Amino acid sequence: MVSEAKAAQPSGRSILEELDSRIPTGFYWYLAVLACIGGFLFGYDTSNIGSALNFIPYHLSSFATGYLVAGASLGAAVGALVAGPTTDRFGRKSLLITDAAIYAVGAILSALTVDAPMLLASRTLIGLAIGADSAIATAYIAEFAPRSRRGQLSIIQQWMITVGILVSYLVALVVLKAAPGSAGGADWRLILGLGAIPALVAVALRARMPESPRWLMLNGRYADTVKAFGQLGMEVREDEVKQAAEELARAEQRGRKTAWTVGVRRALIVVCVFFVFQQISGINVPFYYGPQLLASFFSSGKSTAVSAAVAGVEVTAILGAVNVVATYFAFRWIDKVGRRPLALWGYAGMAVFMLVAAAGVGFLTDVPKTVLVMVGFSFFITSFAIGVGGTGWLIQGEVFPTAVRGRAAAIGASVDWIANFAVIEVFPAWHSAIGLGWVMVCFAVIAVVAIGFVARWLPETKGLSVEEAVGVYERQAEASHAPG
Repeated sequence: MVSEAKAAQPSGRSILEELDSRIPTGFYWYLAVLACIGGFLFGYDTSNIGSALNFIPYHLSSFATGYLVAGASLGAAVGALVAGPTTDRFGRKSLLITDAAIYAVGAILSALTVDAPMLLASRTLIGLAIGADSAIATAYIAEFAPRSRRGQLSIIQQWMITVGILVSYLVALVVLKAAPGSAGGADWRLILGLGAIPALVAVALRARMPESPRWLMLNGRYADTVKAFGQLGMEVREDEVKQAAEELARAEQRGRKTAWTVGVRRALIVVCVFFVFQQISGINVPFYYGPQLLASFFSSGKSTAVSAAVAGVEVTAILGAVNVVATYFAFRWIDKVGRRPLALWGYAGMAVFMLVAAAGVGFLTDVPKTVLVMVGFSFFITSFAIGVGGTGWLIQGEVFPTAVRGRAAAIGASVDWIANFAVIEVFPAWHSAIGLGWVMVCFAVIAVVAIGFVARWLPETKGLSVEEAVGVYERQAEASHAPG
């Protein structure tokens, strides 16, 4: 099959090869950050509920409480599935704008809610938006990013998630300390509602971003493709775009009858299983339940609910800061070391340091217990941030062909959200049944199993164009089906 990036015009020029080989300008980094604002909103929204939960004045059943904490993930799973075919039909840009607008409405309704059903509905609406955004962001980036920096540009999604988590805790600290007497009134509404500000900024800025040039070519919009290339710093002619698109169409017809080949299905399975391990190895437990789990370690002498909550938020904010800093190293290394080695070492570190934290919970008391648990959690989060978090979102965007990239990436994102919901919903009962220490041991065992999965199934795609990355999975699939 002729590689999409290698399809050349009669003049010998390959415009996609040139795009893949460019040195990214500041505008490329700006576009990546703009595409990943949804990651920031994801991090902010999934963490702010932990700070506000104790002060929401409505009567909530245990199910409603669990849904309030993790239910946005179910909305996100639905949003991701809806976004897949929609973005393949209408484009990446229009969906990114719509997602930000929906999130802004959901955040505003959360702040103005008058009862529990309205709050739960607002959280579900927010979930739809962040789920759809998670399905599109890295696919959009992969379709314009040069191959030598695609990992760094895509991993901004994970970095923005970590920044959103940290900002949510910092906002909660400022609000609760500035007006502790209003914790059950205006404070929790502000904590939930302030997410509308970056969402509205995203609506305005995303309206000016270029559409994916690969998506435009695939859909025969050659004049718009010329404009998109121009915004990315490449001057191309419409006839060059048209000739390239026609050659690509012929190559696709010669190479396969359907875009859902055995190799694409194999890639989808790998992405989905990677996302499942990413979630069920426990990364979100410290961030969703950290203010409650860790408050008891740091709130000695605290006499009020607000002061105890502030103590829990403070220590969780420390873990959030660790997450942000550690993700920087993923950003630096992903295109140098590669996806596979970082994932292997990431899961190995997660297993080791979750056992360290479990030892602190099980065998120590007082200050030594606090220190060991914090050390274990900090390096567990560091291992995840460097090797696992960004790698999942990166492969989600780079291993599928353009024709089905939106739908395939959406399925992966939906699986990620369902796995996230499952572990967060199950954790309280799991914790009550066997204790925190043994839950940590289970997470460590899952991380070890994940090492085996990565070693067996995840190929290296560092330095390849997105079309060449697809080809790696096609060759693996053909080899696995070859006789003998």
